[in-house]
Amino acid sequence: MQKPIPRRRFLRGSGVLLGLPWMASMAETMAAAKPDASGSQNGDPQPPLRTAFLYFPNGVWEKDWVPESEGTDYELSPSLEPLADLKDDFLVLSGLDKKHSHGGDGHYAKTANYLTGMPVAKTTGKDISSGGISIDQLIAAKVGDQTPLPSLELGIDPVISGIDSNVGYTRLYGSHISWQSPTRPIAKAINPRVVYERLFGKRMKTSTPEAKSYQNLLDYVLEDARLVRGKLSRDDQFKMDEYLDSVREVEKRIEFATRDQSHRERYEAERDRIVSGHALEIPETGTPGDFRQHIDLMLDMMVLAFQTDSTRVASFMFANDVSGRSFSFLDGVHGGHHELSHHENKEEKISQYQLINRWHTEQFARMLRKMKAVKEGESTLLDNSMIMFGSSFSDGNRHDPDNLPLLLAGRGGGTIQPGRHIAAKGQVPVCNLYLSMAKRYGLDLERFGDSEAELTELADA
Repeated sequence: MQKPIPRRRFLRGSGVLLGLPWMASMAETMAAAKPDASGSQNGDPQPPLRTAFLYFPNGVWEKDWVPESEGTDYELSPSLEPLADLKDDFLVLSGLDKKHSHGGDGHYAKTANYLTGMPVAKTTGKDISSGGISIDQLIAAKVGDQTPLPSLELGIDPVISGIDSNVGYTRLYGSHISWQSPTRPIAKAINPRVVYERLFGKRMKTSTPEAKSYQNLLDYVLEDARLVRGKLSRDDQFKMDEYLDSVREVEKRIEFATRDQSHRERYEAERDRIVSGHALEIPETGTPGDFRQHIDLMLDMMVLAFQTDSTRVASFMFANDVSGRSFSFLDGVHGGHHELSHHENKEEKISQYQLINRWHTEQFARMLRKMKAVKEGESTLLDNSMIMFGSSFSDGNRHDPDNLPLLLAGRGGGTIQPGRHIAAKGQVPVCNLYLSMAKRYGLDLERFGDSEAELTELADA
């Protein structure tokens, strides 16, 4: 009998920008065993667990979002109808709250803690705090060393700095949902060509002398940057931190690339085969002029990143907070998104607001269909994922952080039973959901943020 080949051994044979796609053929030589919650199978034929957090700004029209009934027999609300063919593949979660967002302004104090659930410090930029590490980065810290990229942060809009004088908050809060620490937001990539090169571009050669040379250069760059940083303004310090993050990312790639090179050619060819089968039309400038194409490209690359195991954790912002983007390409929509979210209970605004909500759901549905089409043995990429989609508050007119509009797609590698509307009763922290997701990666946590307990309903049909 052929000796099982540990999957981690394959992973260690990557190039700097290379991950290992999960291949059913590999499972034939591996011992059948129950998958470990972290996604690092160590000889297990099961695919790894992937997680993504998708954010859209300005809330929803709740009456058009939350289904009227619970359980499996619920009817999709109008805003969720684009997901009709995927009803058995996602959960509607209602009643989850962020109690620490009741204070502060309408937007910034709710978006910065979308994935932390904790209090956001009111500041003009000198002493920012999101309240804690975000759940995506906590998971990435657990499994990030098993892939070329620990995590992938994507968006459409550039970071906006400065102060919103209407509320006295730094605008940086509206540009980030991923936080390495309470004071360190993770810069999101917004140029599709840069993201593509980062994921699938030319691999760095990994001979020991070359790797050492790169490391020495990076050590010099980091030390020089640290000396300069203390002399910069606060806004420039954020720019410097983004740069340092990119340098540290290269460090991690070098470390990853210098591991055992065995079996490299086999899965390198498999990854390139997968990527070549996807026609990604990226303009020379990198960024399409139409933001709809921009979004399509970013979501497609997120799916590819998961499929090729380039990363297992990702986040995506459809737009920055307080986005006033025009949706005039939708029939019947004439105003900006933020303006229409302040509907004042006027029907002419509500109807346009509903159309924008529905459009965002359509983009989510498109991504899920792509994931569902990727076969991984007897399951699919979607089955082996947890994909959260939602906004940082409910009604855009009230800016209410209770009853968050959230969907959770995928089966979490068999640990989640989708196809239901779960309506939480009482004030249930959204961090209960985040704690439950972290536990599925084997994180030994008693709590996350303001969580009280795991959201056991995820698995209980």
